[in-house]
Amino acid sequence: MDLVIRGGAVFDGRSPDPREADLGIVDGVIVKVGLVSETGAEEIDARGMIVTPGFVDIHTHYDGQAIWSDRMAPSSQNGVTTAVMGNCGVGFAPCRAEDRELLLAVTEGVEDIPGAVMAEGLAWDWESYPQYLDAVARRPHDIDLAAMLPHMPLRLYVMGQRGAERERATAEDVSQLCRLTREAIAAGAIGVSSSQLFTHRTRDGELVPTFDVAEAELHAIAQALKEAGGGLWQASALANRADRSPQDDLAMFDRVTTTAGSSGMFSLGQANWRAMLDEVARMNAAGGQIKVQVYPRRFGVFVNFDLTIHPFCLCPSYRAIAHLPLKDKLARLREPDFRARLMAEELIDIGQPFYAMGRRFDRMFLLGDPPDYEPTAEKSIAAIAKARGVDPLSLAYDLLLEDDGKSMLFLQYTEYQDSSLDFVPEMLRDPNTVIGLADAGAHYGMICDASYPTFLLTYWARDRVGERLGLGEAIRMLTSEPAAAARLGDRGVLARGYKADLNVIDFERLRLSAPRVVHDLPAGGKRLLQETRGYAATIVSGTIIRRDDEDTGALPGQLVRGGRRGPRPRAHG
Repeated sequence: MDLVIRGGAVFDGRSPDPREADLGIVDGVIVKVGLVSETGAEEIDARGMIVTPGFVDIHTHYDGQAIWSDRMAPSSQNGVTTAVMGNCGVGFAPCRAEDRELLLAVTEGVEDIPGAVMAEGLAWDWESYPQYLDAVARRPHDIDLAAMLPHMPLRLYVMGQRGAERERATAEDVSQLCRLTREAIAAGAIGVSSSQLFTHRTRDGELVPTFDVAEAELHAIAQALKEAGGGLWQASALANRADRSPQDDLAMFDRVTTTAGSSGMFSLGQANWRAMLDEVARMNAAGGQIKVQVYPRRFGVFVNFDLTIHPFCLCPSYRAIAHLPLKDKLARLREPDFRARLMAEELIDIGQPFYAMGRRFDRMFLLGDPPDYEPTAEKSIAAIAKARGVDPLSLAYDLLLEDDGKSMLFLQYTEYQDSSLDFVPEMLRDPNTVIGLADAGAHYGMICDASYPTFLLTYWARDRVGERLGLGEAIRMLTSEPAAAARLGDRGVLARGYKADLNVIDFERLRLSAPRVVHDLPAGGKRLLQETRGYAATIVSGTIIRRDDEDTGALPGQLVRGGRRGPRPRAHG
């Protein structure tokens, strides 16, 4: 045996209850679950701990990070062993040299990845999508990566500036879009992604190239996906505009996925979740294959003077110093005259809807450590300011200066009725939903939603006061369910023949800390990370990549080309 894990409480990813068992691993595959009498070349004592399949994150944006880094943190720090990138129609291939700046403008606006980070971090040793996949495959990684063909660079590659300006595709354009789609699927893309979301903008505030494209263009690409052997059809959240309802967009999504003859996934806004899931249930009962990506806590962004969004991010005087290191910014922010100027200034409009929410003090909360993702109404900045008889803008200014500017607030950008997450269990348990939406590898200066696996286990399966999830239920949501939704049937389950991706977790010790800003991206770019404690081991293809919450240096991760029907038919032992 290459590796034996002994005596843990084994959750297989499907059953709600664990069983005490050993696991034997050979050549990256689970060959025995039960009593393992053989000695392993390496062994882990898992007594008193839980053993789970590796977590599968189906919604990431590691398309750039996979080029400039071998570690897919923070996902790998939260038990994730497989990540699907290329979501929401955003990515870096195919791309001609003359269109790189145009594509970076799209990505910087949609995914909040600074242009300087991408300019230094991207090697650009590719043009076609197959060449991009080869570039990803050449670099060792800590975890496995699967990728979808993104619609935005595809459209720019075929149509250039016409594509950026959202002109209708000609017959020749459509022919090229379809040819390149078939080429990408043949090279290993597991599907196609797109976005018609109104809030997706370029760095200049312009609508993205795929917004409001003709439905005929989507059907043509979907047909090409089907002809190439099939795969996923993924879209960002449906409709965020006054002239069309989410139900209209959902009906179109159903039509397109029917053309593709494959599974479809889209991201669900939480305000209208029940009505949308009822409609999806009706469509699936009629033969649809739609899964809705949901998230186990409220959507929101972290607020801090060193991050993208805060109450003064649209003030001209702040924008003039936004590029400075935090220490230098704080020196200016502490000047009484500068403070008075910011408090009085009119906000400018840069065409980015999320930035305008920086003063929604009714949705802005104290965060705490460990972070509180279900704060009560009295913890909002608006409520605290009212109780103290002060201006919420002034209070937020003072709070953000605390702890040498490291203090953070949490801005929830979806409605927070009754200050409760009571709706989440019903939403997660719906047979037509699957957990996703980490957005890892993007929004570096706004979120750290890749921590959701640790949050799901600690909060929903252990700590929450009120309704909780069963531990086995939560593990299933992180493993076999997303693996099946992504058509990666060789992982997400602890059984003979399955890929040996798993976690050994000290469940009682498992902790998620408050986020912190680190400057470890190319060009000194910053991002948010959250420390986790309690992962005794994370294992990819039978190799330990993290032990006791620290990287081991091992890089066994592979590029997953195409879907996987199921486990290997024959296993050792």
